[in-house]
Amino acid sequence: MQVFCILGDERIMRSKSPAIFSAMLKRIGLKAAYVPFKVDPGQIGQALQSIKVLNIAGANITIPFKEKVIPHLDVLSEGANIIGAINTIVCNGGILKGYNTNAIGFMDAIGDAGFDVEGKSALIFGTGGAAKAIAFVLNWLRTTSIFVAGRDIEKTRQIVERFGGEAISLYDLPHRTLDVNIVVNATSVSSPDESPEMAALLEKIKIKDCEMVVDLNYERSENFWQDMALRNGARFMDGLPALAYQSRRTLALWTGIQVPPEEFLKVLDEIL
Repeated sequence: MQVFCILGDERIMRSKSPAIFSAMLKRIGLKAAYVPFKVDPGQIGQALQSIKVLNIAGANITIPFKEKVIPHLDVLSEGANIIGAINTIVCNGGILKGYNTNAIGFMDAIGDAGFDVEGKSALIFGTGGAAKAIAFVLNWLRTTSIFVAGRDIEKTRQIVERFGGEAISLYDLPHRTLDVNIVVNATSVSSPDESPEMAALLEKIKIKDCEMVVDLNYERSENFWQDMALRNGARFMDGLPALAYQSRRTLALWTGIQVPPEEFLKVLDEIL
């Protein structure tokens, strides 16, 4: 029996990945298990060595390890190397190879929603691995202009130096009016309970011509990104479609089995 897992901090217990993959592995008739592991930040290297020792076939990587795991991997895919963050590991013969399916999952999700970013402008919130993946794919899809906003202006500058665009301090946003067609939240917060500061800041931000707001998080009873979309008359999409599409890509890397995206979306409907 094959074993797959997901590694993250205490937030791992809120992830839907174990339910999604467990249901899908059963659906395709593969004898396999999928297990969540909470890892202390200082022990991520040991956790990855354990994957080799225990002969775990593959792993998902989530907050806050998408960048921190890279020095502990044997090889990166071309896309993961360009992005500088990974969310999927394949273990084959004791060799750990890192991939990034976040970027292509996001691309598939907005494509399925019928939103074409070519020639449009975008505002990304966040400076971590998810933000890097979004900046990469928006650049790839020929978005005309990209703004990246974050608390740490140096990390923000590093992203735009890598992928293009303009770095903005999160705290400068209320003093500007931006023409952006799509807003993407690549931070870990979406509700007032998680960040009253962000909730208050978003109410002060002025944007023009916004057509869509995408929150990479999901299942928040209150969501200030959705409120932003409503204020601007824009469409809203949470992270579940992107999760379904990136999970499909991950399963193919682990098993070689191509499952139609609608099957993953059906699984999401069943477990929610």
